[in-house]
Amino acid sequence: MRTKADQRLVWFGGFLLLWAGLIFSRLFFLQVVRHDDYAGKARRQQEEETEIAAPRGTILDRTGQVLAESVSMDSIYIDPLHVPDLQIASEILSGILNLDRGVLYGRMQSYFDNQKGFMWVARKIEPEQAERLRSLHFEWIRFAKETRRHYPRGTLAAHVIGSVDGEENGAWGIEKSLDSDLHGLPGAMRVLTDAKGRGIDSQLEEEPRPGTSLTISIDERVQFPAEAEIARAVQDAHAESGSVVALDPYHGDVLAMASYPPFDPNQPPARGESASVRFNHALSVPFEPGSVFKVITLSAALETTNLRPDTPINCGNGTITLFGRTIHEAHHGYGTIPMAMVLAKSSNIGAIQIGMRVGQNNLYEYVRRFGFGTRAGLPLPAESPGMVRKLSRWGATSLSSVAMGHEIGVTTLQLAQACAVVANGGLLVTPRLILQKGRTAAPAVAPRRVLQPATAITMRQMMEGVVLYGTGKKAKLDGYSTGGKTGSAQIYDFATRHYTHSYNASFMGFAPVTNPAIVVVVTLNGTHGSSGFGGAVAAPVFRVVAGEALRVLDVPKDLPDAKPEAPAKPADLDDVAIADLGSNGPSILEEAGQNSGQPGREPATGAVVKQVSQVTAPAPVAQGASQAPREIGLAGGSACPTTPNFIGLSKRAVLALSQAQGVPVLTVGIGIVRAQHPPPGAALRAGERIRVELLR
Repeated sequence: MRTKADQRLVWFGGFLLLWAGLIFSRLFFLQVVRHDDYAGKARRQQEEETEIAAPRGTILDRTGQVLAESVSMDSIYIDPLHVPDLQIASEILSGILNLDRGVLYGRMQSYFDNQKGFMWVARKIEPEQAERLRSLHFEWIRFAKETRRHYPRGTLAAHVIGSVDGEENGAWGIEKSLDSDLHGLPGAMRVLTDAKGRGIDSQLEEEPRPGTSLTISIDERVQFPAEAEIARAVQDAHAESGSVVALDPYHGDVLAMASYPPFDPNQPPARGESASVRFNHALSVPFEPGSVFKVITLSAALETTNLRPDTPINCGNGTITLFGRTIHEAHHGYGTIPMAMVLAKSSNIGAIQIGMRVGQNNLYEYVRRFGFGTRAGLPLPAESPGMVRKLSRWGATSLSSVAMGHEIGVTTLQLAQACAVVANGGLLVTPRLILQKGRTAAPAVAPRRVLQPATAITMRQMMEGVVLYGTGKKAKLDGYSTGGKTGSAQIYDFATRHYTHSYNASFMGFAPVTNPAIVVVVTLNGTHGSSGFGGAVAAPVFRVVAGEALRVLDVPKDLPDAKPEAPAKPADLDDVAIADLGSNGPSILEEAGQNSGQPGREPATGAVVKQVSQVTAPAPVAQGASQAPREIGLAGGSACPTTPNFIGLSKRAVLALSQAQGVPVLTVGIGIVRAQHPPPGAALRAGERIRVELLR
């Protein structure tokens, strides 16, 4: 028989068991059933996950010089809920970080009111500011590591490299077009904190993966003089903008691409700054090229007609009327001159006559063959294809305009690509800017044949004449044979529907002539008057940039450095306006430089023109006349022949005399010999060819 005490003991034991069961079940529920939920809440209270920004890929030039890199910087953040005094905190932070105290305090109060526990104060601060803040030892000031894009060369190649925005996203240039390669993948860091939010332990959750490094074709040793020279030329000519492209004619590597005006990618755009400052004028801004385009016209003529460099072209003494439109030469008029002289003296009427022989169908085909009207395909944003109208949209006089470089829009890069066709023997190469992504070499695009090799060689010789005795004399290089073409296209004013006296001044050329190693194209937009023509302002830029590129590439010289003595003559034919270059020659040479104000003209070079009453050529030596070379003593008792005197001889006489004397010659031009290298009487080294320059 149980007593009441025993019953109470049983009831108490049962109650304890029930209570223990309830506790156990609750513990099971919390620690097993809801373990993951509560563990997550605990982690969220005790841990902070911080994103670790990935550094962007480095951009290097072709020699390995750093053009863009990511550097580590400190950023400042706070937890407004744990700041002891927001008023004092705002005063401290604003004073050191140069922030507006009122604005900062307002932000901090807003975060506090909305119970937000994280607020950026300043990102990517200067090292001195970070050091001052660390020295305060305030727990509520917290630091985070971020990267900032840095361009150690400043403005150098800025239009090619581009820049990034405040979030390290590409905004211009390669930084924008290849942002996905350069950006990288961010990592994550988990930080364990105490009750006051102080970090007591950290764990790397995921390593950040840096972006892919890029090696580009730009060579800073060529880029620097290109930028310096185009800046000087634009400022001296009071032009609006300018650009330079230096190209390897065989592989298409862009060794330099300069654009003016410049900008510093280390600095964000200034308030009110025009977006055009960051335009890459070399490939984004098309323009009417003017007479540089005659290279395409004459190339088409050599392949589609029976015209040859010595074919006479009637230049109409400076005027031609087509469908009611009268076109004048920019300078004096020419009569009948060889096609090579049409290019050298940049006769617009001659180019029109040649263009009409080619025909609009053939001319249009060759314009497209040379790459005009199509993007070159560089990995840069906002590349323009230029403007080539379909034949169905050509007007009655469009053939004549296109033949001399009007009614068509091109970019400096497209002109460099076209000039490379002549320089490399007739192949259209695809310009290349990216040489390597990471450790992977960028694939090259196979070139496409545009001209026959013989045509390209003939064009090289005629373009050399432009530099020797035509409008491009200021492009002549010391020690290297040079070929090129000037251009000065009047800018059309769409408001008044008239051509202005502002010009797009250009020069495109290559060197050396026999085996070109570099192509350089220079453009200045918005020059004024005769002093702003292509031969006057663009050719000197070519001379400096091409000369520096040849030095960097270690290209052997093919001409002597010293200038040979010029043969005596009553007047310098390069400095006078020749009205007619026929067989008899002019008796009176009128002073040039008058501007007719007509559209579609190629202006003269702007050189001072002398007025003379008569030009007398040096008396020619009778054909086949014997000119036995003298023998001069050399060290060691050996001897070598001296150079015969070819001055005044015709080409046939030169060849006959050179064969008789057993000395090799290289003839350039058409007519009679006006100069030779080495000069008459100079020692002729074994295997050296005598270069003779002919002019009608």
